[in-house]
Amino acid sequence: MSMDLENAVVVIVGASSGIGQATAEAFARRGSRLVLAARNGAALTRVAHACDRLGGKALAVITDVTDPAAVKSLAERAFILGRIDVWISNAGVGAVGRFEETPIEAHEQIIRTNLMGHINDAHAVLPIFRRQGRGVFINMISLGGFAAAPFATAYSASKFGLRGFSEALRAEIADIRDIHICDVYPAFVDSPGLPHGANYVGRKITAPPPLLDPRRVAETIVSVVLSPRPTTTVGAVTSATRLAHLLAPNLAARVLARAMAAYFKRAPRVSEGDGNLFEPSADAARIDGGLRSAHRIDGSVLVRLAAVGLFALALSAALRRRRREAPRFLRP
Repeated sequence: MSMDLENAVVVIVGASSGIGQATAEAFARRGSRLVLAARNGAALTRVAHACDRLGGKALAVITDVTDPAAVKSLAERAFILGRIDVWISNAGVGAVGRFEETPIEAHEQIIRTNLMGHINDAHAVLPIFRRQGRGVFINMISLGGFAAAPFATAYSASKFGLRGFSEALRAEIADIRDIHICDVYPAFVDSPGLPHGANYVGRKITAPPPLLDPRRVAETIVSVVLSPRPTTTVGAVTSATRLAHLLAPNLAARVLARAMAAYFKRAPRVSEGDGNLFEPSADAARIDGGLRSAHRIDGSVLVRLAAVGLFALALSAALRRRRREAPRFLRP
């Protein structure tokens, strides 16, 4: 399916900052007509104005993806433009904390946003795609869709669930040639998402290098729209983690849990809080999270070495397990 992005109608949910904002600007540069959705109306308006200056035409629609009626209304507003070519389901929240020390209301809100929010998106737009006979639905999932994230259990549950939902939905519409359900899995991204998230460990939260520029993820999304494919990973860390989890999921999760626990012991203390779980962030309408080093020291090398080490551990464990399970006469 070929698509001319000039004047294409593109709905972006979670467009008020980070990857969503970068994606809105990427499509605006190509002359697309944008319908931008998020909870923060003031931030959405600023992003919409920026997109207009870049050559797009943007409409801001305040939307809470946990409300199915609001999402359906968003689809109806977008369809007034005559069609919906692309729907980017990008809303997401998170919380860092031990499972039992994280309020159950926080766990529930993460599932409602990260999983049910995307299901609400698809449920609202898929009937329109069917009537049109075409459309691209993009699920922003993340590295967390392939590997468990200790101290972020609800986030892991939502991302694993979202991957399963996407695979099942893709199978249902496989007979419709020009409707595409596409998943994008970026590695760690330097966006406001992490600093905006809930913190229940009382320690400063950061992400290991190499951190992706949200604009790189946005350009990947554009490429997927132009050439739809079921699964797209962004960043070498995602591929390495995916393979490690495939070979030895429990070992990979334990290694990560120990590393995170060690980090929390030495990280600076900060106040705990709900972040943007229940209310939109006050400092939205910015793409970068400020987590990357200005000098780009060799931390990325250390992370790559750690990824290689994790892969080696996973491979070793898988080989040992296969050896134990092999018939005795086949063992060396």
